[in-house]
Amino acid sequence: MKPRICMLIESYLPVVGGMETQARSLATALIKIGFPLFILTRRPNRTLSRQETLDGVPVHRLGPVGANSRLRWAMIPPALAALRKRRADYDILFVPGFRALGIPATLSAGRLGKACVLKAENNGELSGAFFEGGIARARLARFGPLVSRAIRLRNRALLRADAFVSMSSDIAAEYRANGVESSRIVSIPQTVDVERFRPATAEDKTALRAQLDLPGDRRIAVFTGRLVSWKGLPLLLNVWRDLAPRHPGTLLLLVGGGSADIYNCEQELRAFVQRHGLTDSVRFTGDVANVHDYLRASDLFVFPSLNEAFGVSLIEAMACGLPLVSTDNGGIKDILTHGQDGLVARTGDEDSLRTELETLLNEPTRATELGKAARQTVLNRYSQAQVGAAYAKLFEDLHGRNK
Repeated sequence: MKPRICMLIESYLPVVGGMETQARSLATALIKIGFPLFILTRRPNRTLSRQETLDGVPVHRLGPVGANSRLRWAMIPPALAALRKRRADYDILFVPGFRALGIPATLSAGRLGKACVLKAENNGELSGAFFEGGIARARLARFGPLVSRAIRLRNRALLRADAFVSMSSDIAAEYRANGVESSRIVSIPQTVDVERFRPATAEDKTALRAQLDLPGDRRIAVFTGRLVSWKGLPLLLNVWRDLAPRHPGTLLLLVGGGSADIYNCEQELRAFVQRHGLTDSVRFTGDVANVHDYLRASDLFVFPSLNEAFGVSLIEAMACGLPLVSTDNGGIKDILTHGQDGLVARTGDEDSLRTELETLLNEPTRATELGKAARQTVLNRYSQAQVGAAYAKLFEDLHGRNK
């Protein structure tokens, strides 16, 4: 019998985001290879049922109800209760994004004799750097006594986990710097469904553009992800303001919304587009559930993130065979090789981003070659089968030790 998995996660489908998409992809892969698995998550609004099955995966939604991301902390008590109530249904607790829910997971695992695996979805989840924006808004000192003590107490609980999954070399280094022994760190990258995210033929692209109400006669550069400031979007629009007049047949498509994230900059981006007369060359889609369709309908991808733990949007675009420009920070460094499967700009540098993006716009033959190489990189390293097998080994090893 394979170990039974409970995935405890702050938000899940139909919420759209990198963490949610990644959880869906991994859950589907594990179900396919025979792992019993269910999801415990929070209920973002009352229109969603407390229980349903999505892609063959049982999903159980807890309180409190609401879209605000800060409610992750209020989910701790109901998560503790649900984990205890369902203790006969799982052997291993897996927590993607453990900033808040790692606490009920490690406490419950210890009391109930379960194995616990934590996985950071962002840089700074263990060190506490992830919380700097919220701390600043609350007017608390980052390293003041109250905040420092709270992080130390939280980490004392988190360090009880049996294993920590690292999706990048930066996160592995952060784990070690904050007290995790190397023997408990397992490097497993993010994954992508290479069937859903696949290159489009010319006929596919024509049909998708008609379906999505996109222009059939323009070159489309696309960004996918949350419209938040740390994704580098204000910088991208500054660059696009210069490039648009030189490339009048090109459209920049921003796929996603700002959501309830504290770094939401969607309204500022829309105001910038209006103020600078870019409404004909920049289009917003808002939140969508069919990101793969927009990628497959596009011609190139731009991802100017300033602080990226991994970059699920990046490997989704690569899987679609899109030539792309990204930046050189965080987990992106582990994915892209400049000039081989993409172009890499210096993080936060407008001139560098402008130069690399214009290279793709001006050199279509090179762009096509980069897109093909990007697809091959994903097939070699990030397919569901490969990543699912890595998690299967981790879970089976832990279960064998706990028997």
